Amino acid sequence: MSSMQPPKVSSEERRAALHKALEMRRLRAEFKRRLKEGKVAAEEVLGGTPDDVIGRMRVSAFLESLPGVGRVRSRRIMKRIGISSSRRVQGLGERQRRLILEELESSPQPEAKG
Repeated sequence: MSSMQPPKVSSEERRAALHKALEMRRLRAEFKRRLKEGKVAAEEVLGGTPDDVIGRMRVSAFLESLPGVGRVRSRRIMKRIGISSSRRVQGLGERQRRLILEELESSPQPEAKG
């Protein structure tokens, strides 16, 4: 049996990858804050093609960032629709996107405080 060796990465490449990962986390945190504040609507995200920041976010993290949706409601929605807990926003099909929006509309979110 041969064991796979990780690719050789220079310290500069490693530093660049760490910087990129840190920036992606910062952008996702900012996006989640904007979702929570109601500055971005679920329809905007699920209605189009998400960019890398949003697309690579887990569906559960996306849902939990919406006003009025916590961990329990997020899990309930995902279970009812049949979405895996590991699914990312970019991996959602049209049907799943539509069903999520229908679920969210069935019990309205609180108004954003402005």
